[in-house]
Parts: sequence; C-alpha cells; structure tokens
Amino acid sequence: MKIVTTPMCEEIVKLAGIKEYVVNKHPDGEDGDLAILLSESKVKMDSLAIKLNTPLQIFDSIKEVSKISQNELSDEEILSFFDGYELCKKYLDFNSKRNIDVKVYSEFLKDMVLDMGFNIVSDNFDYVIYPDYLKDNVLESENLVEIPSHGEISKNPFERIEVRYAILEKL
Repeated sequence: MKIVTTPMCEEIVKLAGIKEYVVNKHPDGEDGDLAILLSESKVKMDSLAIKLNTPLQIFDSIKEVSKISQNELSDEEILSFFDGYELCKKYLDFNSKRNIDVKVYSEFLKDMVLDMGFNIVSDNFDYVIYPDYLKDNVLESENLVEIPSHGEISKNPFERIEVRYAILEKL
C-alpha cells in the first residue's frame, strides 16, 4: 500500500511506525492508496483524517495511524512520545476549568481553548483568540490573542502545541 501524508501529519506517520510513505502537501498529486491528512483537508483518494490540535488528539491519532502499520503501539509506547513536552503532558489528561471567557475565531482554536478549560462565549468576553491568518477579519480591537497557524509554526505537532498553549497559558 502506498501511503501519502501531508507535511503537517508526517511526524505522526513516523511515530506510528510507518516506514514507507510519500510527503506531499497535495496528496491527490501522488499515485497513492491512502492519504493521511488533517481532518479539515479533503482528497479524492481513500484517506484517514486526523486531528492534531490537542494532546489527546495527538495521542488518538498516533494510535489510529499505528493500526495501519503492522505494529500497533501500546498506550505506554505512545505516552513515551510526550516526554520532553511539558505542556503536552500537562494537558493530556487535564480536567480543570478557568474562569476566563473567550471569543474564538477558528475551529482548531476552539479545540485548544476547550481543552485548556476556557469558556467560549460570543459576548462579554475577556479575550479574543484568533489564528494569524484571520488577523484582518477580527472585528474587535482590545484583548486580542494571535495564535500562529500552519505556515508560521513547526510541523511537529508536539512543538505546535507547546508554542500555542504557552501563549494561552499567559491569559
């Protein structure tokens, strides 16, 4: 089976134990059997869509992708990938609420702020959280929190979470 993955998902494919794959930002440009890509992406070929916005999503994605390889990983093996990523480990099993109301401009950011215990509201918010690519669409002018998106941040999902969650923890 020829697997094609996008650059943003390559780290998960590697960690899951898949050795042979092709990386292409546009998987349909390859003659592949299966594309592994972010859930918001669409392709014509068979695909496995994964989410990588929160530590739990990373954990679940590694688990799911490892089922494709001939060596499905145990929970303990997957947890070892979180070593060295303090915020990823902290929020992997986080069940706390923050008394902070936020307005959010993106679906991927909603996953993150809910994971961190913020309250999503549309009025009377403390902060407005938006991805850098929507900067020009933000109507508010105060208490803005810009989060780096795909183009301006590491392709390693653990490193992405570390950067993004560090910004949000300061609120």
